[in-house]
Amino acid sequence: MSKTTNQVKEGGVEGRGRLKRRLIPILILLLVIAITVVLFLFARRYPGRIEEFETYGYLGAFLISLVANATIILPMPGLLILIGLGTVCNPILVGLVGAVGGAIGELTGYVAGRSGRGLSGGEKMYARAEGWMRKRGFLTIFLFSLLPFLPLDIAGMVAGVLRYSLWKFLLACFLGKALLYVVMIQTGAWGWEVVLRYFS
Repeated sequence: MSKTTNQVKEGGVEGRGRLKRRLIPILILLLVIAITVVLFLFARRYPGRIEEFETYGYLGAFLISLVANATIILPMPGLLILIGLGTVCNPILVGLVGAVGGAIGELTGYVAGRSGRGLSGGEKMYARAEGWMRKRGFLTIFLFSLLPFLPLDIAGMVAGVLRYSLWKFLLACFLGKALLYVVMIQTGAWGWEVVLRYFS
């Protein structure tokens, strides 16, 4: 009797666990879609207003990077805006805060893949990214985050499809973006200082 009761309880707990595992990615995907739609509508109604996030300093760096990395629908030169922000704020902090926002923003691709709404495996870049992810997942995400010409959205989808660890995905994204952003933003700040010295 107690054995049967335990089996029923275990079955119920396992069923709830499965439901939770399926429901959470769907809810996150819906949240990401909602944020994307709101940002898209906001940008269409108020053109140029997203760039005004700059006035919020480090919070602006976080928001700019989050928005720029969270959506393909709303193309935005996020790194260029962060470079501009780095000329008036500490460029290293702008880069690090921007990397946090960028890593969180990249969850859109990861969640799309995890929920089964990624690209088909027939895409050439998708197939390559999948091969690399299976061999060296962390390094692949790091390099896709670091090198702007590699499509991180596709690597994110592959990571989601392969059920790659979420915290490792976020850490690899952060490290790659942090290195890219700090170097680019610091270089931009130095260049701006040279220009100011030359023309003053």
